[in-house]
Amino acid sequence: MSGSFKLDLPVRPRRLRRTAGIRALVEETTLRPADFIAPLFVIDGKAAPEPVGSMPGVERLNIADLVKECRGLLKTGVRAVALFPKIDPRLKNDHGTAALDEDALILRAVRAVKKALPELVVITDIALDPYTTHGHDGLLTSDGADVANDATVEVLVKMSVLHARAGVDFVAPSDMMDGRIAAIRRALDAAGCEQTAIMAYSSKFASAFYGPFRDAVGSSKAADSAPLDKRTYQLSPANRREAVVEALLDESEGADALMVKPAGPYLDIIREVRDATRKPLAAYQVSGEYAQLHAAAKLGWLDLERTAMESLLAIKRAGADMILTYFAKTAARLLQGGGK
Repeated sequence: MSGSFKLDLPVRPRRLRRTAGIRALVEETTLRPADFIAPLFVIDGKAAPEPVGSMPGVERLNIADLVKECRGLLKTGVRAVALFPKIDPRLKNDHGTAALDEDALILRAVRAVKKALPELVVITDIALDPYTTHGHDGLLTSDGADVANDATVEVLVKMSVLHARAGVDFVAPSDMMDGRIAAIRRALDAAGCEQTAIMAYSSKFASAFYGPFRDAVGSSKAADSAPLDKRTYQLSPANRREAVVEALLDESEGADALMVKPAGPYLDIIREVRDATRKPLAAYQVSGEYAQLHAAAKLGWLDLERTAMESLLAIKRAGADMILTYFAKTAARLLQGGGK
């Protein structure tokens, strides 16, 4: 080819990609360890960590090991954790009454973490699925065909106050019941917990990506039962406008931060909600997103670290201010240049 050929181009976008220094100057989206919230699973007793088979590298931890893990996360720059309990199946019933036990596993875990690491931001899940035998996020109607909205909210309100008094920084209702944010806010304020914030699972979809999480907390369906169907309270994956409606309702009811869940398959929803509100926005990179990257990497089809970091960058670029991710510790170490 002739070396004399030249395009007459006044604009050459590649000029801004020519060197690493120039690329850094014009980088539009950046990840920080402080952007991450690490979901952690806690179990009772003093048992050794229990690996979650469908989530490589994720373990259920007793309270002492949980505190150690939280301390390690802080050292990497991750400043927030979201705690989820896996309780003894013998404590479960159809009404999830163990959720209101004042000495519940999750409350003991919160107290231990906040005592050891008061500077760590602690978030707890407000929903009944870890406590019910049927695995739904609330109380069932009398015929067992659906989740009863108002009766469920009554329990979630009491649960939220217990968590606030234990010392959490955020209660995070993940149940998707109508009106629960306003009811929780009123109850927290009435209980003298006006400084406890609410991170609402505002746009939570009835997704197929939750399976490994349900294994982790023991809320999966029994082997001889029908698959859990949460479509009467979680959002249809087909609906964008409804996701924004839900987010703005939670904002109007007093939510301090909003959330989209899952994250990766719903980047368009993250952007829609980001454009609709000025509230802080979280996105949850869920267990299925994490598991599929590990599975592909195990087969040699993808580079795990690079795809993990790219997926997190995409979530941040879409508009999330904070990301719940099981890659939190690994990603934070990579950002610090320390590898795994």
